[in-house]
Amino acid sequence: MRFVIAAAAVLLVSSANAYGANEKIPDPQALLQLEAKAAQASPKVQCFLYAEIVHDMTEIAGEELSSGGFKHASDTLQAVQDYAQKIHVDMANDTRKSKNTEILLRHTASRLNEILHNASLEDRPNLQSTLKQLDQVQGELMMQVFKP
Repeated sequence: MRFVIAAAAVLLVSSANAYGANEKIPDPQALLQLEAKAAQASPKVQCFLYAEIVHDMTEIAGEELSSGGFKHASDTLQAVQDYAQKIHVDMANDTRKSKNTEILLRHTASRLNEILHNASLEDRPNLQSTLKQLDQVQGELMMQVFKP
């Protein structure tokens, strides 16, 4: 009886982690609209919108890796790094949603870490560098949120 319960639990966890529990693939059209909105947004909101783009692109990269689109995933991860750099630059602005941005980036970094653990050895260096950059930006945002 214990074996059946343990096997069911392992199956449930592995199927949930196969694509990240409740995450859904972002619609490419919605992502384009979000990018356009972020480009025209005020500096106070731009940082959060960039974090949403990073989150959506991370999900897309995970799906591309799992479906064998390694070149597309590499391009998507490069875009994630570019937007993470924009977040880093825009942090100096007095953002209205700093805490929300930090939470979203923490979630995104966690999701990217899951993708990293399921990725092939060839894909890991690009994923690791992207994760390192997200962790750095998220850490700096956390320091900004909690500064006196």
